[in-house]
Amino acid sequence: TLELTTLEFDLLYFLASRPGRVFSREALMEQVWGADRVVDDRSIDSLVSRVRRKLEPDPAHPRWVQTVWGAGYRFTESAA
Repeated sequence: TLELTTLEFDLLYFLASRPGRVFSREALMEQVWGADRVVDDRSIDSLVSRVRRKLEPDPAHPRWVQTVWGAGYRFTESAA
């Protein structure tokens, strides 16, 4: 089991329920914090980093929550 905050859970659930699909920082911020909240784009990077530290065997080389450079983040369809 993983101990996740509400925001960490919301992010992981959103990504994992749509494997392979790439989401921009803006889309993830809207999904996790809501459209009416104003947060910095680096807030998503920080949240992804926290999720990786809890989920990934090697957070420096993520298998599950991947960065798609210039586009955003995705949850991989299968860990290789």
